[in-house]
Amino acid sequence: MASRKQGLFTRMAMAVSKAAGEPVTFAIALLVVIVWAASGPIFGFGDTWQLVINTSTTIITFLMVFLIQASQNRDTEALQIKLDELINALKGTNEALLDLEQLDEKELDRIRKVYLEKAEAARGDRDSGTRSRGPQ
Repeated sequence: MASRKQGLFTRMAMAVSKAAGEPVTFAIALLVVIVWAASGPIFGFGDTWQLVINTSTTIITFLMVFLIQASQNRDTEALQIKLDELINALKGTNEALLDLEQLDEKELDRIRKVYLEKAEAARGDRDSGTRSRGPQ
């Protein structure tokens, strides 16, 4: 694999996102909740006992939202670039579809409708061997 220079935040976000999706991470979180719940009688189910889990989970959730969103944004951007390259590289493709993620919802809905109609027509003409192109 080629050496790639990544910032500290990017490396951290990727590592945390990967770790958060592992079964062992879920098992650890479940174990923490079980230990916390089991410690309830020891601490008399008091306010401090509840505050520990509430504060902990709130902080972890708050930080995870940003780290996972950063990873999701990067992955989505990379996927869009790859799709744009495929559209650009294939002969006969509709290059107007490059960079669709920059369009507003109304324009995306219009283009999507065109493709839904083409899909419906293709199902009807499945045996005819004809194939239509994207919106021009």
